[in-house]
Amino acid sequence: MRCPICREDNDRVIDSRTSDDGFVIRRRRHCNHCGNRYTTFEKMAELQISVIKKNQQKEPFNSEKIMRGVMRACWKRPVTQEQIEELTASVEREILTDHQGEIESYMIGQITMRYLLQLDQVAYVRFASVYREFKDLQDFITEIQRFTTGDRF
Repeated sequence: MRCPICREDNDRVIDSRTSDDGFVIRRRRHCNHCGNRYTTFEKMAELQISVIKKNQQKEPFNSEKIMRGVMRACWKRPVTQEQIEELTASVEREILTDHQGEIESYMIGQITMRYLLQLDQVAYVRFASVYREFKDLQDFITEIQRFTTGDRF
């Protein structure tokens, strides 16, 4: 592993821990050349999932996109970064477990909204407003009625 400061390939691992339910290894490293300490994450190579977009183009699945969307929805809400990371990991795990090879983008949104509703209802409505492209106030009212009556998806 190359040091991000001096770019030397001469370090040692100080500490290793698993995270994301054992799917990721977090390593603290010490550069023997400049003394810098930094963190790396090792993730198991997984099956490649293609996402089918609305326009039928395909692109590789990227959980960072889910995390960014959830972070925007949770902005100024009582939701921790750890909860957002756990939600993202849960969505990714479900996609990798239940979908082989390809998944349509709307399904990723549905799965994400299901987890968001359990985490924070305001963040859920924010995410849904972008995901479902709300046009006016009536769309918000309809969505709120949908999840308060139990008719979510």
